[in-house]
Amino acid sequence: MKLAQDHGRTGYWIRAFEPGWIRINQTEYETSVLLTPHSLSTEIQAERLAELTLADLQPAIDLEPEVILLGTGSQQAFPDRELMRALIGSGIGFEAMDTRAACRTFNLLVGEDRPVAALLLLH
Repeated sequence: MKLAQDHGRTGYWIRAFEPGWIRINQTEYETSVLLTPHSLSTEIQAERLAELTLADLQPAIDLEPEVILLGTGSQQAFPDRELMRALIGSGIGFEAMDTRAACRTFNLLVGEDRPVAALLLLH
């Protein structure tokens, strides 16, 4: 599924997503990613929401974006209470949604030149 056209405003743009893989620019990834308009990390240990820890989210929090998008896999779900408290306590906006929706939202916010980070779980 094609998600958006490249508007040249960012170093990273989500080109396609299907369960189990994501294409960012011209590269396909089969692992969770932490993505901002200008950085990409595959150092996320969690592949599923149940495995997600604060250590996985901390790099996104440290970037102090306007909002952190959490793509939770094929269905929207929410992290455990400890993680929710940490995110709320950071003062950064937070949205949990299925990964397909998180990909679309990331591209939309990047297109508006907004500071965003997305932690995208692929399973």
